[in-house]
Amino acid sequence: MASSSKSADAAATSGTKGGKLIAVIADEDAVVGFVLGGIGELNKQRQPNYFIVNNETLTSDIEEAFKTFTKRDDIGIILISQGIAEKIRYAIDSYRQTIPTVLEIPSKDHPYDPSKDSILRRAKVSSSTDEWK
Repeated sequence: MASSSKSADAAATSGTKGGKLIAVIADEDAVVGFVLGGIGELNKQRQPNYFIVNNETLTSDIEEAFKTFTKRDDIGIILISQGIAEKIRYAIDSYRQTIPTVLEIPSKDHPYDPSKDSILRRAKVSSSTDEWK
């Protein structure tokens, strides 16, 4: 039984050998969907690559999870529900690194609004067109 426990731990820890992980900051349904889709991982410190947000989650905790994910060298993309991103918009807008890339996604409670997406706003400024109005 001990060997099966070691196997489970090995499978759950970052087994991507040089690859980058996707991190998710979202409501429970979205996170569970992504984890069931196979993105759930633990790093060597046994920290997950996902953060579940609910009505009781403090904005400071969301911001801390975001900053933690941006500092991890094993994460290449951070998916964040746009409704949650709005709560820490100041942190997302001030984030300037390319990797990990921050992508805003819709959720069941908040439809996607391209005018609020930080990447699209930066692209709009760079291209100086009005395509996303």
